[in-house]
Amino acid sequence: MEGLRLVVLALVVVFGYSDQHRAGPLPLVIWHGMGDSCCNPFSMGAIKKMVEQQIPGIYVLSLKIGNTIAEDMENSFFFNVNKQLDIVCEQLAKDPRLQNGYNGMGFSQGGQFLRAVVQKCPSPPMKNLISIGGQHQGVYGFPRCPGESSHICDWIRETLNVGAYTKVVQEHLVQAEYWHDPLNEAHYRNGSIFLADINQERSINESYKRNLQSLEKFVMVKFLKDSMVDPADSEWFGFYKPGQSKVTMTLQESSLYTEDRLGLREMDKAGKLVFLAADGDHLSFTDKWFNENILPFLN
Repeated sequence: MEGLRLVVLALVVVFGYSDQHRAGPLPLVIWHGMGDSCCNPFSMGAIKKMVEQQIPGIYVLSLKIGNTIAEDMENSFFFNVNKQLDIVCEQLAKDPRLQNGYNGMGFSQGGQFLRAVVQKCPSPPMKNLISIGGQHQGVYGFPRCPGESSHICDWIRETLNVGAYTKVVQEHLVQAEYWHDPLNEAHYRNGSIFLADINQERSINESYKRNLQSLEKFVMVKFLKDSMVDPADSEWFGFYKPGQSKVTMTLQESSLYTEDRLGLREMDKAGKLVFLAADGDHLSFTDKWFNENILPFLN
């Protein structure tokens, strides 16, 4: 009998240690913004390094769409978002280090793309979603464009202004897929192949709502001096009031919230929505601000 007790005790110690050993920091998945790449040492590479220094032992996956850094950057402009999501969801599902859950952190358009991951691909589960400058109600304007190729930016501006909702543009221009025209909401709802879908503009997909509500926290960062996102309120799920492009409304004033088509009203009342502000231009913040405001949601 004494021998049996010793065996049981040994098993408890071994498996208890094993569980403790596995229960390290929750992994982090990062999705970069337009014109950026997974591993730019001055952007995503620096963020990855900072997180790894602040949270020893954490596994950070910075998503790369394509076989090379150049492809990854190009795909942020020209590769259908829904196809990108298929690739990412498959990658996450196959990564053994993510199977017990992870946190997501998206920068600029990567913010709404990771939200789509939550809604479409609930396994493995995302615990907290941190959207830094993500345009959750889309954009209606293209003031600036990152990257070295100004001719690409000029071409995108012209294309969006002329035919954002044509089939060929929607299929092949990422920014058109979250172009939101407040002057013609019906045109937007019927033509948008990405944003109108994940924002439940045409019909209600209950799984989208249920999956988003599974988050513990949905953190949205708005840049108070943002000169790129138009309107900047989109970073907090606000947007222009329908029919004009001057006066904005908050998330709480929108039909998306009052009708609770996405479950955001219920999440807000449950304290799951977190609205943070950064006093700078688009994606401009200090290490100190990041450590004080973002790191707590990664631990």
